Amino acid sequence: MSQSSPIKTRILQKLSEKFSPQELEVIDESDRHKGHAGHDGGGESHFQVMIVSESFAGKGRVERHRMVYETLDAEIRERIHALSIKAFSPSERPA
Repeated sequence: MSQSSPIKTRILQKLSEKFSPQELEVIDESDRHKGHAGHDGGGESHFQVMIVSESFAGKGRVERHRMVYETLDAEIRERIHALSIKAFSPSERPA
């Protein structure tokens, strides 16, 4: 999708407000899941998030994911079927 969708926009806004990330990328991968469980044809159901924030320093992968899930709880309950998360501290920033 070239335009931001309503759910993608909310994801970007909520993660930005909560974590003040140095980097944040949200990709709607819903079209790649046509015919799979959880895809109802409406889109905005499968997302990939890559976020770099100081908030994740000293925390393990499970705790980081839990933080993101808690932040996006309403969106997950409403529409998101699958959420792939890559969360890093600034010192772990991927190349």
